[in-house]
Amino acid sequence: MSERHTDGSAGDANYGLIGLGYTNYRQPDPHIADFIRRSLGDARTVLNVGAGAGSYEPVDREVTAVEPSASMRAQRPAHLPVAIDAVAEKLPFPDQSFDASMATFSVHQWSDLEAGLAEMRRVTRGPVVILSCDPDALSLCWLNEYAPQMIAVEARRYPSMGAISNALGGQVSILSVPIPLQCIDGFGEAYYGRPERILEPGARLANSAWSFVDASVGERFVAELGRDLADGTWDARYGFLRTQPFFEGSLRLIVAQPESQS
Repeated sequence: MSERHTDGSAGDANYGLIGLGYTNYRQPDPHIADFIRRSLGDARTVLNVGAGAGSYEPVDREVTAVEPSASMRAQRPAHLPVAIDAVAEKLPFPDQSFDASMATFSVHQWSDLEAGLAEMRRVTRGPVVILSCDPDALSLCWLNEYAPQMIAVEARRYPSMGAISNALGGQVSILSVPIPLQCIDGFGEAYYGRPERILEPGARLANSAWSFVDASVGERFVAELGRDLADGTWDARYGFLRTQPFFEGSLRLIVAQPESQS
């Protein structure tokens, strides 16, 4: 596995830096949360791997959270359980400890995808639920026109749907999750109809891909998007998105039932 960052982050992104103010822009969106809640079924005990600040943790279940970043653990609200300092690739739990397990916007941070998913399957009796992005669909959003370098970085970091499915095994379903216009979870595509918002430095800081490209990429993005918003070019091309209720982008929910249920 890769070495941890100074705040304990074990993935490729340093959340000691980019995690500052993360929850100002990344809140669990109710529409997306409903997809996850339904996929967890009637599970009473749930493991959340790479739990971060607690987005999408169901408050009506008994949740155990795992998060290696100290800065992200510190941002968890008081009503959520304290997260355990551990990584996906080495979960400190006996076999079949939980009814279900989940990971949201986390698998692309792991140093060993297969090991992490195998660990989730090992400690889980029922469904393993993964919220991630399909790298093959990231170019569907207008962001690809303005920041192709950032999108290319995202596409390289996100594992393919096939890689996740094959590693989990069993009976796997892949659901496309439509993104609502007023999505309050500020990943890149969440701003598909609100381009002004992603001009804010904090919005980009809360998306780890921006930390993997040169600062000049972000500067050029702000300059070009700001110009096109000011002179009407963006709206001429994409203005219809400002009132489009949902965007079918790259967001996916992978749900894997154990082999015995397939």
